[in-house]
This record gives sequence, structure tokens and C-alpha cells, in this order.
Amino acid sequence: MGWIDLSIFCIYLTAMLGVGVYFLRKNKNTDDYFVGGRKLSSIHIGLSVVATDVGGGFSIGLGGLGFTMGLSGSWLLFTGLLGAWLSAVLLIPKVAGLARRKGFLSFPQFLEFIFDKRVALIAGLISAIGYLGFTSSQILAGAKLAASTFNGLSLNNALLIMGTIAVVYTVLGGLKAVIYTDTIQWIILMIGLIFIGLPFAYYEIGGYNAIVNTLEPDFLSLRAISWQQIVNWMFTIIPIWFIGMTLYQRIYASKNTQTAQRGWFIAGLFEYPLMAFIGVMLGMFARVAMENQLLPGYNATNLDAEMGLPVLLKTVLPVGFLGIVLSAYFSAIMSTADSCLMAASGNLLTDVFRMHNRTNSLRLSQVLTLIIGTIALLLALKMTSVLELMLHSYSFMVSGMIIPVLAALFAKRPNKIAALFSMLTGGSVTLLLILLRVPLPLNLDANIFGISASLIIYLLVASLSKTKQISI
Repeated sequence: MGWIDLSIFCIYLTAMLGVGVYFLRKNKNTDDYFVGGRKLSSIHIGLSVVATDVGGGFSIGLGGLGFTMGLSGSWLLFTGLLGAWLSAVLLIPKVAGLARRKGFLSFPQFLEFIFDKRVALIAGLISAIGYLGFTSSQILAGAKLAASTFNGLSLNNALLIMGTIAVVYTVLGGLKAVIYTDTIQWIILMIGLIFIGLPFAYYEIGGYNAIVNTLEPDFLSLRAISWQQIVNWMFTIIPIWFIGMTLYQRIYASKNTQTAQRGWFIAGLFEYPLMAFIGVMLGMFARVAMENQLLPGYNATNLDAEMGLPVLLKTVLPVGFLGIVLSAYFSAIMSTADSCLMAASGNLLTDVFRMHNRTNSLRLSQVLTLIIGTIALLLALKMTSVLELMLHSYSFMVSGMIIPVLAALFAKRPNKIAALFSMLTGGSVTLLLILLRVPLPLNLDANIFGISASLIIYLLVASLSKTKQISI
């Protein structure tokens, strides 16, 4: 990397830290820190939502899918479009107004209102643990990008640098810093990929002829995917739009219900088809470049699929442009890492420790964010796959919380005892299946079985509690 690219990249990182310092002076209380003062517009909300949901992890992960399976990998974010629009219609109208009246800061506070404090406590723990893992995945994505771009930079050193920067500006600025930087970061990412990354990579690999002559036909088909894979993605990603703390924070931060809904519709369109196809196409271009020996020193035996995209960009982009696109990808990564940090610290402060009403709660929020960020960085040092870590984190949260949320939204009489047992069952089943690597029927994901167990337990306990056969 030349000094021009490095200078552009350093200016970008400095600017992001500057935003954190600026909002450090603006934040007066936890309402400012966690929900941005509840005054944000649909454009800021929509761009922040998609930047957080897609982020660097899915950007790097989509590149890996394009590298290994081609255009069919784009179905991953089609489930994001479905989730965004379904939650805009079904969730936001029932939550947004209530949140403003009650002053909610976190997602589990909604569950506490419907059920009780015990349900909120378990939800807070599940959400904090899940977002801890998700934050780690983003730090790992940034490190992979940096290590493959900067000569002589090891993955571990890259993890320390990227993790420290993301944690520091999030600790300083809170949700306002997160949302305003998300807007900037998403614009940078789109400009960098659409007008620089795609055209330069397409030209350097030899264009359409090189693609069709190098790749198997399945890479250019949208049907080269199993039904099990689509079902797995649907059960993992669609429900996250109903239980994600980062998403509830943005509902709470919106001016009103209609603002939040417009933001969600905007976010869905940015996810699919825009980002879905950009990501997998760049991954495909990286595969073509590797197969045609255009990536010096790399081949099928030593190139991680998720590293293919950043290696391609480093190889084909001219001086100056690499710095812009590199900043764009780090924008996406940080936009998700910061939001997940805010979610995890908000869960602990509000729902687990219940310290959000103290006079020093703003300082406590910052300390918790710093601690969680440090733990996430240490976890990232132990992991290898960005997409796998992200989807496991999603699976754990979804299987633990989706059934109580659906009961809260649609049941005539939501049952607090059933909700509590279903959360403990769903999260535990999924976590055990993942950790023990249990072979599952039909190649379905662990969270499908966790959700099924959660539903069964909810219905069983609700039935027993009605007849007074169980109580707590």
C-alpha cells in the first residue's frame, strides 16, 4: 500500500474518532447515549439500520459466499429484505409509540412491560452475549481486511488496532455518534464499491469473457443453492429483525412511528438487491482472479475465501483508489461493531444491572461499553470465520427470544412463566448443539431445533400454568 492510500485511510480513522469526541460533549444523559435523544430522521435511521445489519461482517461474508458459490449467495440478504419489511409492518406500530410513552432504552424493557422483570433479565443476558459475539465478528472482519491489505501486518496485530479504534469512538460518542457515522460510512461504502471497486475489478480480471470461461455455470445461477440453506438463513436472519437490540434502539431513536417504518423500508431495499449482489459479485471476481493467477502468491490452498475480496482490491486498485475503498469497507465494519457494542452495554446497564436511573449512569454506560469491547476483542483473537461467528450469534439470540416476542405481539394473553421457560430452553438447546457440533437432520441449523423446542415449551408451560399445575 502506497503512502497516499495510507494517508487517506488514516484521515478516515481520525475523522471517526473525532465524531466520537464531538458527541462526547453533546451527550447529557442515557437517553442521549442509548437512543440518540429520540429525534432522528428516517434517512439517518434507514442508513444506520442497513449499515449495522449488513456491515463489514456481511460485506466480507458475502464476498466469501461469492467466492465459494457465486450469485446464489445473494439469497442471504434477501432474507434481510423480508425481515426488514415484515418488522416494519408487524412490529414497529406496536412498539414505537409505547416506547416513547414509557421511555424505553432497551429491547428487554418492552418484554418487561408485557411479561415481568425476570423475562427482561434473561432477555438482557441473551442479547448481551449474542451481541458480544457479533461485535467480535466485526472486529475479526476488520482485521482480515487490514491484514490482507497492509504488508507485514499480522492478523492479531490488525485485530488489536481495529478493535481499539472501534471501541474507543463508541465509548466516547454513544448512539448519536454511531448513527451519524453510520450514515457517513454507508455513503462512503456505496460510492467506493459501485464506482471504484466493481468497475476496476471487472476490468482487471478480463470482463465477462473471463468470468464465464473461468467459473462453473452454477456460479452464475441463482438456483445453485439447496432449500435447506435458504431455510437456515430464513430462520436465522428474519427473526433477528424482531429481537435485535440494535434495531429496537433505532425504533426508539426515531421521531415517530412513521419515521421508523420509512427507515426500515429504505434499509430493506439497500440490503437486497443492492448490497447482496455487490458483495457476491466482488467475491466472484476474486475467485476469477485467483483461478487465473492474478493474485501473486495466492492459490486455492492458501487463500481463505473471506480474504479473497480484500486481496483482490489490494491487487487491482490503483494508488489513491485503494485507500478510498479500504476506508469504505472499514466504514461498514465499524458501523456494525459500534452498534453491537452499544446494544450489549445497553442490555447490561438497563436490564441486568438496572443502573440506568442513577446520576452517574452515563459514565457507567461508557465503562460497560469499554469492558464489553475489550472482551469482544479477546474473543475475536480466538476465532477464524467471520460469517460463522455472526450466524452463530444470531442463532443463539433468535432461538432464545423469538417465541416470547411473537407471543408479546400476537397472543391475547401472553404468559410470563411460559416466556421465561421458553427463553431458557431455546437458547440452551441451540448453544449446546453448536458447541457440541451435533450432526442434525437434513443439514438444518441448530437454531431451528432451538426455536422448535422453545415453542413446544412455551405452549406446554402456558397450558400447565392455566390449570395451576406450574407456577414460579
